[in-house]
Amino acid sequence: MSEATLKLEKDFTKEVDQQLPEAETLAKTNLQGAIEKLTALEKQTRQASDLASTSRVLIAIVTLCKNAGDWSLMNEQTLVLSKKHSQLKQAITKMVQTVVGFLDDTPDLKTKLSVIETLRTVTEGKIFVEVERARVTKILSDIKKEQGDLKAATEILCELQVETFGSMDRREKTEFILAQVALCIESEDWTQAGILGRKISTRYLARKAKKTAEQLEKEQKEREKKRARGEEVPEEKEDDTTDLKLRYYEQQIALAKHDDKYLDVCKHYRQVLDTEAVEEDPAKLHPVLQRIIYFVILSPYDNEQHDLLHRIFKDTRNSQVPLDAELLRLFTVHELMRWPEIAKKFGPHLCSTDVFDAQPGQSSDAKAHQRWEDLRKRVIEHNVRVVAKYYTRIRMNRLTELLDLAEDETEKYISELVTSKTVYAKIDRPARIVSFAKPRGADDILNEWSHNMKSLLGLLERIDHLITKEEMMARIQPTSAK
Repeated sequence: MSEATLKLEKDFTKEVDQQLPEAETLAKTNLQGAIEKLTALEKQTRQASDLASTSRVLIAIVTLCKNAGDWSLMNEQTLVLSKKHSQLKQAITKMVQTVVGFLDDTPDLKTKLSVIETLRTVTEGKIFVEVERARVTKILSDIKKEQGDLKAATEILCELQVETFGSMDRREKTEFILAQVALCIESEDWTQAGILGRKISTRYLARKAKKTAEQLEKEQKEREKKRARGEEVPEEKEDDTTDLKLRYYEQQIALAKHDDKYLDVCKHYRQVLDTEAVEEDPAKLHPVLQRIIYFVILSPYDNEQHDLLHRIFKDTRNSQVPLDAELLRLFTVHELMRWPEIAKKFGPHLCSTDVFDAQPGQSSDAKAHQRWEDLRKRVIEHNVRVVAKYYTRIRMNRLTELLDLAEDETEKYISELVTSKTVYAKIDRPARIVSFAKPRGADDILNEWSHNMKSLLGLLERIDHLITKEEMMARIQPTSAK
């Protein structure tokens, strides 16, 4: 029988009001006797489906045990009372919530752990106390982490599927998942961290549009009308998710950096930039602008990267980081960049951040030097694309001179760009010539011939008109002279 269909058969409010003070007095000399007295009363209230009275009795029993300092008896009573036949779910919920509140009053860690295990046993498999179970599990996970057992802390917390908890507040749910991801990152379980991170809705974290004065005034009038009709109007609470958003994207940036997904890192920093707390604080704004530029440059070239790079270049806020903006500009123009000059001009500034290291082992980030090498690679790839734009054929010695590379390294980079279909190239090793001219099919040749013929006929027609015009002018001139 569901709790919704249970009807109150008898109201035990008076009996409870009378017996609770008596039990409290008795507990000072005979705790067991007081509990037996309340247990008998609990049976009556439970069988009569008196929810309010049953809840009061259950709370009183565990409170008496706690006040007497008998934590093991409290654990025992919590287990026994939760397993009683036809025990009311809401009564169990209130009892569990009360015991959770006692956790801060436990005399030592051992006692606290025993109470936590009791609560986890009572709440296991019960949907109506899933939120309480989640909170207790979080406390246990924090204890394990403090003890240095990171693996156990991660396993305990990650067993919770909080995204399915309908009764949990959305903010609390998001905080739980963020805590799970943080533990996975700390224990270097990158795969699990990525899976858990996808459970958070970015729409919930997105920046909320500010309401205009007209909208606020309209809403205020509507609330006043409802109050005039006697309706209850709850006050609207604005849920500021800025702190959650910054924590979420900090974790996503760490995950993307680990996997060397530079374009994803850039996108995550752009989301961080779209936050009032960052926009209004230059100390936070400048590093974010810099990292957006760095990681879009480091991203492998493709249509998406090319489009994003030019959109970032148009951002007027880049003027606040002029040196980084200049580096970005060099990647938007079809001009060669000499790596030695780039390293000399921008190297000290770039290596002063935590993103790049010119030499391995200069900072705690093991991948900082790899990113420096990737920057050099992007400069070379940009130069190859520029050469491919202006040359159809070029000698190898001239190409190596333009790229500031050895012949073997030049071949390597050209091969990589050809493999990724960024440029078309063929290397004739005996002749030492690189050809960037794409072979054309019959359709392309025919289309070009057709276009050229159309252009030629258009020119002939224009010449014909001009000749006719000159002839007509020549006929008119002698007449006008007379």
